[in-house]
Amino acid sequence: MEKKDIKTREDVFLLVSSFYDGIRADEELGPFFNNLIHDWDAHIEKLTSFWEASLFLKTKYKGDPLAAHIKVDQDNNNVINERHFGLWLNLWFKTIDDLFEGDYAQNAKHRARKMGTFLYMKIFEARQ
Repeated sequence: MEKKDIKTREDVFLLVSSFYDGIRADEELGPFFNNLIHDWDAHIEKLTSFWEASLFLKTKYKGDPLAAHIKVDQDNNNVINERHFGLWLNLWFKTIDDLFEGDYAQNAKHRARKMGTFLYMKIFEARQ
């Protein structure tokens, strides 16, 4: 399969839905998501909108990812750690590499790395 760059909402949807297929099947990460998310179609649409806004800077995302992640950590007795973020990031990178190549694909990796660091720091701060 010849890879192309991430260019459209459909491309973002493919990335997000493929990524979450991997997340749901992952032994360590799956429980955080599978125990919380009951409407996967709505979740995939929401995250497609988030990543579309993040990558293309065309739309405004309506939501609070920071509050959502802090709540997930609190609901799981503050067990989320750097390993979980590393696993998440590695799966995100692998999904991108499996499907896409190009500037937007690289930007999706860069933004995920920055976002993961920020979210982890804020989750840790919220525990204080």
